[in-house]
Amino acid sequence: MPRTTTARRAALTAAAALGAFTLTTLSAAATSTPAQIATSTTNGVGYLKSLQGPDGSYAGSGLSNEWAFSAFAATGTAAVDVAPGGDTTKNARTVYRNLLSTGSWPSASPVVTDYERATLNAYAAGIDPARVSTSRNLVADIYAYWQNAEPGYFGPSANFNGTVFAALALNGARTTTDRIRIPQSLRDAMINRIRANQHNDGGWNFGKAEGNPAQLATDGDVDMTGAAMAALCVSGVPATDPDIAEAKAFLKNKIIANTGAFDAMYGVNTDSNGWAVSGLNACGINPQTGDFVTSRGKTPVDFLISQQFNPGGGFKYLPTDTAPQAYASIDGLRAVAGGGFTAAPPVPTTAGAPRWVAQSSLASGTASKFALTVDDGTGTLKVCSVTLTATGATTTLGAVVDAAAGAATPSGCVTGVTPSAGTGQVTALNGKANSGSITWKASVDGAAFTTAARENTVAIGDTIALRLGA
Repeated sequence: MPRTTTARRAALTAAAALGAFTLTTLSAAATSTPAQIATSTTNGVGYLKSLQGPDGSYAGSGLSNEWAFSAFAATGTAAVDVAPGGDTTKNARTVYRNLLSTGSWPSASPVVTDYERATLNAYAAGIDPARVSTSRNLVADIYAYWQNAEPGYFGPSANFNGTVFAALALNGARTTTDRIRIPQSLRDAMINRIRANQHNDGGWNFGKAEGNPAQLATDGDVDMTGAAMAALCVSGVPATDPDIAEAKAFLKNKIIANTGAFDAMYGVNTDSNGWAVSGLNACGINPQTGDFVTSRGKTPVDFLISQQFNPGGGFKYLPTDTAPQAYASIDGLRAVAGGGFTAAPPVPTTAGAPRWVAQSSLASGTASKFALTVDDGTGTLKVCSVTLTATGATTTLGAVVDAAAGAATPSGCVTGVTPSAGTGQVTALNGKANSGSITWKASVDGAAFTTAARENTVAIGDTIALRLGA
């Protein structure tokens, strides 16, 4: 994390996809060879393991090292395999999951990026972010910050980074069966806002620029450009899209010939370069070929590796630093390893450890949250987090809709449903009634839309989408 940008990254709580967040294959013809990248990765993983607390922790209150999980996943290292002194009872995944499950996490005054950061890192650690525990659904936690007055934004629109990382988290943290869990209408709403905030020079910054010609005319920021590129690409925007091409040109114009570093807003540093490279990786743009090989034969990956202490494996933040820095090491390693801002967890090597962990059922008498979208086909998308106290191991769509009508965050997600009790097909919702082949349909976790009926079973952590259409 750039030291000069601590305040804005604290708002992101250190905010830091390859379409499906897969790793980018680097060309053997690139300046940094596959062998050099492999050595950098091995040493970098060793350094990140040294950051683990004696209790197995990486995360805690305030600004902490949990972004290590995204870097570990990019290198093929399972978080459950990382344990202090080999004590598997203190493995990093279990300790992190326990932290996220506590009522006191993240703080008394949380912001949306707390939940976005946790979603990206829980996913990378092999924790289903929608099913962390009976009472913790990180996807629903993010939904609670939807802006009804400015649809498509999550959190105050002035902090544009909250929307960028919402797109990264909600699109990147797929289900355990590798399915995007949110509906296309929500993806489109975020894409539209990200596009609208692209500056005239092709870059982005952490603050809102949409609708403000003066702000759009200001300089973009290297790191936020990387994050916004990744957000678009993981949302399904192709690398050939004109906005991605403009962002690529922006980064190309920032590269320094002698080193391969990007000339960031706050100077040359590992974190900004790491975010930019991760953005390129996320869009499938090789940072070691074409436009990103300088006239001196240097690439951004060359610069990142030059920032690494070996064999210690840590990365320094500034070229003039004489010691490694944790955040620089995380951002640098993730980028060198070919990662975006999260990745699916590797298969563990620890005997008996599953690739994924998740709460399997609701608990009677315990409040749980559900992520709900309502699309009536008029372009007015409703997004909310619904709290429901279950009476059994599962619940029903009718119970979730009823709970949303009573209280949801933000409010107004559901104003009325027909029938209002019992079972049967939903014939009207929010004043919009079925008409011929145009009927209310439901989807769970990104599955195909089918007839919405009150008795439809809903399980813990299900991301529910309701849509009026054919």
